[in-house]
Amino acid sequence: MGRLTARLLLERGVPKSDRLGRVRSLDLSGMELLSEHLDPKLLCRLTKLQELDLSNNQLETLPANLGLSHLRILHCSNNQLGDVTVLRQFLKLEELSLEGNPFLTINDNLKVSFLLPKLRKINGKDASSTCSQVEILNQELTIRVTAHWEKFMAALGPEEKAEKVQADFVKSAIRHVHYGPESLSEFTQWRVQMISEELAASHGTRARLAAVKRLGDVPLRLSSTKRMCTSLPAQVEGSPAGLSDSQPALQMEPLHFLQCHSRNNSPQDLKTQLWACAFEPAWEEGCSEATSQTVATCGGEAVCVIDCQTGIVLHKYKAPGEEFFSVAWTALTVVTQAGHKKRWSILAAAGLRGQVRLLHVRAGFCCGVIRAHKKAIATLCFSPNHETHLFTASYDKRIILWDIGVPNHDYEFQASQLLTLDSTSIPLRLCPVASCPDAHLLAGCEGGCCCWDVRLDQPQKRRGCEVEFVFSEGSAPARRVDGLAFVNEDVIASKGNSPGTICLWSWSQTWLHRGSQSLVAVVVLARLQWSPTELAYFSLSTCPDQGIVLCGDEEGSVWVYDVRHLLTQLSPPPAPPQAPTQILKWPQPGADGQPVTKTMVNMVVANTAFTYLAALTDSNIVAIWRRC
Repeated sequence: MGRLTARLLLERGVPKSDRLGRVRSLDLSGMELLSEHLDPKLLCRLTKLQELDLSNNQLETLPANLGLSHLRILHCSNNQLGDVTVLRQFLKLEELSLEGNPFLTINDNLKVSFLLPKLRKINGKDASSTCSQVEILNQELTIRVTAHWEKFMAALGPEEKAEKVQADFVKSAIRHVHYGPESLSEFTQWRVQMISEELAASHGTRARLAAVKRLGDVPLRLSSTKRMCTSLPAQVEGSPAGLSDSQPALQMEPLHFLQCHSRNNSPQDLKTQLWACAFEPAWEEGCSEATSQTVATCGGEAVCVIDCQTGIVLHKYKAPGEEFFSVAWTALTVVTQAGHKKRWSILAAAGLRGQVRLLHVRAGFCCGVIRAHKKAIATLCFSPNHETHLFTASYDKRIILWDIGVPNHDYEFQASQLLTLDSTSIPLRLCPVASCPDAHLLAGCEGGCCCWDVRLDQPQKRRGCEVEFVFSEGSAPARRVDGLAFVNEDVIASKGNSPGTICLWSWSQTWLHRGSQSLVAVVVLARLQWSPTELAYFSLSTCPDQGIVLCGDEEGSVWVYDVRHLLTQLSPPPAPPQAPTQILKWPQPGADGQPVTKTMVNMVVANTAFTYLAALTDSNIVAIWRRC
């Protein structure tokens, strides 16, 4: 496509006219336009233009001086845009479409919401929820920057020059003021710089209030999240009520109770089942202290991504007719058309339809679907060593290892099947062996605990179970194992094999005694006391860096075990099971505001630093806790 001309604009404009100043709507979509084709001297003659369609082109940016002061609707979908701050020139913009720009993220949605005061719709959706997020973040950042200003000024000497003070303060604020999830850090740091620059320029006077967005007087609108409670009192059961005295209780406080999976966003929906959740790993390389506060949850037809600190639902993906059972995270390095490398957080979600959806979380769209099984997928997990290797386990009694690859230039995945593992019963939980994840895969199944050889250098691409584990000498592996996770490189926590207990056993010692047997008794290190319920499918989880085991129960409690003192135990376990370090309980509000007396915690997970905990209930509530 060559340069734009006045004649071309008149041909594609509405209403038809011989003057550019009378055109109110202009369609320039699908013309392979580059950024340099947009001539400001020509386009600024469209003085009455209200709607402009630039979708399906190759635009990397927009000129900063287009002069379209009456523009109300702008379509920029399916381009290569990488920055949205240039849109601040369109102060009357009410509707904006940015879908299909792979380099834009939720940060850019927040930026345009801040920059465009009259914006009502983003990507065809009501912008009020995004405006609420911006308001929450903006208010908290303003408070934190102001507090940092006071601390910064108190430490200065009287001889400091004003210009240097202002520059140093802005740098200090950007370095030290943080709030919200890592996925929003681009937006929050952008706002911190703006707020600190205005605050420094005002020398700390009340003029700093100009940094607060014009939404300050608008009531919070949190309909998409349904924040049911933010400060319910924690009820912590501790000693001497039969709990362990060997470790001090962990101080936890409830932050948010969210009803974000409701059908039609109805607060009356207390029946949608929530099945699985997983914290996004911290992808910072070489940073052992890195942790995440972003958790993905699934249930019903929706997958939600939640920031634990603020309770904001960052993304919500729906697939009508689906019921999601499992989610898993990975991070891929993608090379753009311009040759730049980008790190993408990818969330895999699967369930009733037997399909795996690969969600580009920050850009907010589904970039691939794998038709993995003919029956429902019970669970899935990524290999810890290979970011593109994904295991899926189905009700068809098969586990398949996929290589999802990396997206092509059209941002599409082309998955390939690497292995098929046959099971004699339905696999419920998958767990690559921590010390050798490329060699062995464990699965908790309806019929027990099984192990497969998953080495890719072996010729056979379809394999049966290599070993079945039993949990007492001479017994048969007939009991369901519905909880399975490594506590460290060697010790495994499993549940279901014995009523009312969680078993800690050693992988290395068990494998050492295997020999050529296909039926092997595990080497038990300890047993943990748990609920005596006969109900199943309460999934346990672990926090390996902290030596923590977690599990919910049928009464709405979270059982917390600090097992660090048991991990090096070599002697036979004591006869009585070890009591939990503590049991967390809380009143969960129902539709009428009254506590729900009977609710089950199906799953509970914590981030790597054990600073946040997310629990899923059978009454459609996501509960977020924070460690004090």
